[in-house]
Amino acid sequence: MLHTIEELDITWLLAVNGLHALWLDTLMILVSEKRVWIPLYIVLAWITIQKFGWKAGLYALIALVLAITLSDQTASTLLKPLFQRLRPCHEPAFSSILNLPDGCGGPYGFASSHAANSFCVAFFFNLLFFRWSRHFLWLIFWAALVCYSRVYLGAHYPGDVLAGALIGCFWACCSFLILRKVQNEIGNNRALEV
Repeated sequence: MLHTIEELDITWLLAVNGLHALWLDTLMILVSEKRVWIPLYIVLAWITIQKFGWKAGLYALIALVLAITLSDQTASTLLKPLFQRLRPCHEPAFSSILNLPDGCGGPYGFASSHAANSFCVAFFFNLLFFRWSRHFLWLIFWAALVCYSRVYLGAHYPGDVLAGALIGCFWACCSFLILRKVQNEIGNNRALEV
């Protein structure tokens, strides 16, 4: 079973990475660049403050920062050193055949921090704005695009980004539940009623 999963991981990696074109290389590098998304984060923070007010909005943003921190540290500090799974671009069997328009990065790739962090943001906002989640579903597409870019660039196997996405969703859910509990205890339910 594990061997079959590993074979699928390699097959999908080579298929996605093999679809390269110069314009797509440039686009995927941009999608994968964390600083490119700073305006998106600012807009999401502004929407949160506008919708819930300063106090409840600030609690929500603190909960999100906590979730992102836990997602990132679970992927980078805990799992990468624990599993020591080489990134595809560091794997001798693939490094010569992969298209690597953005270099390679650190030695280990399981689990993807990009995937963990982007899915954490997407899932958290879909929970936070549950009644309006149809307006925030595009964030799931955005997170999936970030994951795709990591495979396209040869930085991660599909399994790495899938694990990262699950980690991000897990911590987003935990952090949201903590936010709900804190707000219930202090009697400020505004963020949960919208």
